[in-house]
Amino acid sequence: MLSVGALRAHLLAARLAGPVATSRERSLRSYRLFAARDPRVLLGLDPERAWSERDVLGLMAERCGVSSDPGEVSGADVIDPERTLAALDLFAERLREAAVDRVPVLFGTGHPGRLLGFYAALADALSSAGCLVLTPAQGRCIDITTRFGLRTYRLDYVRGVALMCEQPVSYAGSETGAHTHSPLPVRVALDGLVEAGGPLPGLVVGDHGWVCGAGQLGFEAIGPADTDDPALFVGEAEGRVSVAVPLDDGVRSAYYLPLTRYVLNRACLSQ
Repeated sequence: MLSVGALRAHLLAARLAGPVATSRERSLRSYRLFAARDPRVLLGLDPERAWSERDVLGLMAERCGVSSDPGEVSGADVIDPERTLAALDLFAERLREAAVDRVPVLFGTGHPGRLLGFYAALADALSSAGCLVLTPAQGRCIDITTRFGLRTYRLDYVRGVALMCEQPVSYAGSETGAHTHSPLPVRVALDGLVEAGGPLPGLVVGDHGWVCGAGQLGFEAIGPADTDDPALFVGEAEGRVSVAVPLDDGVRSAYYLPLTRYVLNRACLSQ
């Protein structure tokens, strides 16, 4: 069993919290773009109210622990580990409730290279607890706009976790999954469930467009988010995202293993 103190120490040592790799400049740019309702940072969310750049900064200071001073424009951004721990407890509670109620669950990630193992362990645990882990629209092709232009991806599943693969595969190793923040994959997955007449998810677990896209459509959604991902925290503040966990989403995949153990233990899903 991983103690709270041990996890706090790990968060800081692995730079999952505390000073993180995301720069202050990058975070502030995301807040400006969000205030301008740029789709690249909305991640499928349609905010109910107008959010100014200062509003977003204030919210991120409250939810993540970043500096609220708009004059602080450089250096590494900061996540308060206490906020991460509190959000992880809420995240675990939602998983526990899903397991008790045996609701269908949909997992998806736009960061398969980093977060696939984290979600896969949760999917395995919920499946063992009697939850149906959904894998809809497998093999469906989706056109997504990227900074390199329009790209075609294929929706695939690895250990119950949805991810996007390049279609056609363009280089060795790319079949392991592509990085995308688009909400289109979760929309396609949910459409696939409706078309098949199967059960809809009682909970969606993921990141970026998977969480915001699902939350915008009225599905309960939870997941981690970095300091340059304000959409999840705005969605949480407006009631369309149940839990947004502030942490760096780009560290080595192995660094998420202690979080996995902690969450599964808190959710009473350890095996």
